[in-house]
Amino acid sequence: MTLSDYQSHKISHKIATAEFFFINDEQQTNKDDSYLALHHLLCVSLEIKRDWSDHALWWEQKQQWLLRTAWTLEKYGIHADARLLFMPQHKPLKLGLPNGITLRLRASFSCPVFQTVMGICRMLNIRHPEELSLLRPVEEKKKKKDKDLAEEIYDLTEVPLSSVSRPCLYNGMPAHFVDSPQMEAIYKMLSVTQPPPAPEVIAKQYRPASVVDKAHINGRWLDSSRCLMQQGIQENDRLWLRFKYAAFYDIEPKYDVVRLTQLYEQARWAILLEDVDCTEEEMMLFGALQYHISKVAQSEPQMLSTNAAMDDLESALMSLEVKMEGENSSASELLKVMKLSNVIVCFRPKRLTLKGYKQYWFKFQDTSISYFKSKEESIGEPIQQINLRGCEVAPDVNVASQKFLIRLLIPAPEGMNEVYLRCENQYAQWMAACRLASKGKSLADSSFQSEIQSIRSFLAMQKTNSHGNAPAGDESINTHSLVSPRYHKKYKPKQLTPRILDAYQNVAQLSLTDALMRFLQIWQALPDFGLSYVVVRFKGSRKDEVLGIAPNRLIRIDLGVGDVVKTWRYNNMKQWNVNWDIRQMAIEFDGNVNIAFSCVTADCKIVHEFIGGYIFMSTRSREKSDTLNEELFHKLTGGHEAL
Repeated sequence: MTLSDYQSHKISHKIATAEFFFINDEQQTNKDDSYLALHHLLCVSLEIKRDWSDHALWWEQKQQWLLRTAWTLEKYGIHADARLLFMPQHKPLKLGLPNGITLRLRASFSCPVFQTVMGICRMLNIRHPEELSLLRPVEEKKKKKDKDLAEEIYDLTEVPLSSVSRPCLYNGMPAHFVDSPQMEAIYKMLSVTQPPPAPEVIAKQYRPASVVDKAHINGRWLDSSRCLMQQGIQENDRLWLRFKYAAFYDIEPKYDVVRLTQLYEQARWAILLEDVDCTEEEMMLFGALQYHISKVAQSEPQMLSTNAAMDDLESALMSLEVKMEGENSSASELLKVMKLSNVIVCFRPKRLTLKGYKQYWFKFQDTSISYFKSKEESIGEPIQQINLRGCEVAPDVNVASQKFLIRLLIPAPEGMNEVYLRCENQYAQWMAACRLASKGKSLADSSFQSEIQSIRSFLAMQKTNSHGNAPAGDESINTHSLVSPRYHKKYKPKQLTPRILDAYQNVAQLSLTDALMRFLQIWQALPDFGLSYVVVRFKGSRKDEVLGIAPNRLIRIDLGVGDVVKTWRYNNMKQWNVNWDIRQMAIEFDGNVNIAFSCVTADCKIVHEFIGGYIFMSTRSREKSDTLNEELFHKLTGGHEAL
């Protein structure tokens, strides 16, 4: 089998692409030649002096790159009718970021998408690229008058690709952004929060109207195990870079300027487009924080210079602090075991029943809570003792109406048991204790007091100032840019302005970094935070239902009513399998609990990748190496086609 002829030959200034066929002839002497020899032959035959090292062969019929240079063509299984294209592995791609900016950069079309995202994040100075992925954009409705408005695209195609996991920084910027004022301006757009969007911009954005709409969006994620070419992505196509996994690890403002900014922008759009539900009071607080962040960002610099030696020193001090904190914690554990007790109202919701709250005497010790009929009976056996280790804790608070609830989701063999605790006083202490207990920490842990202070500051931001000194008629606030469209229809600007300014008084003293972090903390505290929806059909069921995929659990939701039917936690999962022939997933949990379902609005590979990805995120820790374990990620997320 020899290369006898070029059927088609295309050459441009930027790329060279050769299409050719292999045909049968009587010469069989070169059938064992390696692909590397063929690559050399092609480069010589093109008779153009340039660097061909990035070029490789793409087997069009099999949708496969020929990258194993030691393999022969016969080993690849190439026959006489094979159609191969000789083209670059890296090509320009239009990338939409969470803050609305579009970049044009060179990305790998031959590596798995996971590695392509790693390369993009290295270029943009975003740590922990495993949290992000590429998404096919949602088609926007274009109006006639918008046709003439050309989108501004910032070109980064000349930036060299680097394999260094942590780029060298100069004045807080990667070296390739310091080359020119234009490049510095692009980095500033990446690392500085954008002003609140105009109401007409918000109105143009796609806003999911139902859970099914949200489920269709999650069907657009690219497969992390396959390359861009295998998924039909062509040169100069447009994709979105988004945070896929809602498990944000080790956010350090000093090193995560771009990451923190883009994460805030994604959170802000999730609030404005009502992708995550929140209460009216929370929406006013989000609006106040946006107003404050926009105001401070214009005056406070966000890019910090860094020094490698100081970084190493800080890392050593942090390690020493963690070690000493652990020693002090264990010592204090031996010296004193703290207890917390109070009258608390408890409520256990049950499907199809309405049951009121009941008052009990609760005691907190170690990582468990016990409750009794009264304080006098607390010296005896409790009605029930609940171990909170591994449970999920979420606040359900409305300061204005004096509603202070703690929502507990407690693991059980059949799913999750839901319990609400209503605290008349000591809410911060009980909430902090529950959070620590869910992580396996007792009240004697050194972080107990700091957790209480964090909760108190969260509550303080929701308090209203009846005699605040904020100007009620501040015309600089465009209220419709700070809240979701639902409130545009419900209230007039004159009604929204004083409420946002009232909430603003509680956050006006925050620095820019603290305000960004506080916005993200409140976003992550919302009940629906981090839920990715997929419409599925459970085995044995005759109707479609919704599967909610969270960072730590799976939720079965009734599509018609919207009620949660069952909840299963990942830490109770024994194994999960995919039948790729019938596209069905089967999951086995502790207690002989088995579920199986097929996916309706997304490929089952996407669901498989979500579950495996979240399990991978849970393995990250400060004690382990900063090097990303790609092999483990692909082992957990890759399907039968994984490399």
